[in-house]
Amino acid sequence: MEGEKTTKVVGRFDRSGMTESWLKKHRLIYNGATRHPFILSIRDGTVDLSSFKRWLGQDYIFVRAFVPFVASVLLKACKELDDSSDMEVLLGGMAALNDEIAWFKKEASKWGIALSSVVPDNANVKYCRFLESLTSPEVEYTVAITALWAIEVAYQESFAHCLEDGSKTPEELKETCQRWGNEGFGQYCRSLQSMANRRLAKASDDVAAKAEVVLLSVLEHEIEFWNMSRGKTD
Repeated sequence: MEGEKTTKVVGRFDRSGMTESWLKKHRLIYNGATRHPFILSIRDGTVDLSSFKRWLGQDYIFVRAFVPFVASVLLKACKELDDSSDMEVLLGGMAALNDEIAWFKKEASKWGIALSSVVPDNANVKYCRFLESLTSPEVEYTVAITALWAIEVAYQESFAHCLEDGSKTPEELKETCQRWGNEGFGQYCRSLQSMANRRLAKASDDVAAKAEVVLLSVLEHEIEFWNMSRGKTD
């Protein structure tokens, strides 16, 4: 019943800018994912460094699970043969992940975190399982690229906020914020969004509805991940 309702709503949107429409429609949950108290505490300089270190260790685990998901999106893009530039963008994202994993190891060493002893939190486990479910061949490329964009833009919007004028982000955390808040990563996110919009423009109502549900799931997982970083778990 809920799925039918979602499909009808999706059908009324201008498909040329589907993701923009969704962000307006779901502004509250999007703000919850990109202006979370954890992020705001970094921006205003009040962050508890134990929360930051918790996030660092957990996100390392998440990134390792993120790699096969991105690889699966790339594989779907290859099979679709929709636009060769999609593959180039995705290959760039894959290459960056190797550097990202090395960065996490370096940061963990700097903060005295033994990554091998970090136990994944329940929120992290759920998020990683969600990622794994999206690697299924049954998941359409349109849905998968929407999920990838949503995951990446949530971080870009969050950490870019910590670099804006007026922020009081601690010096020792600025490198972290710069990693995802920089203009280059912002451009990558805009490329992913364009790819998702192009696919959604010609998707069936059923596939578009699935993509919208996946977007909401990503935002919910992001909020739970930030909650976990602050030590607030279910």
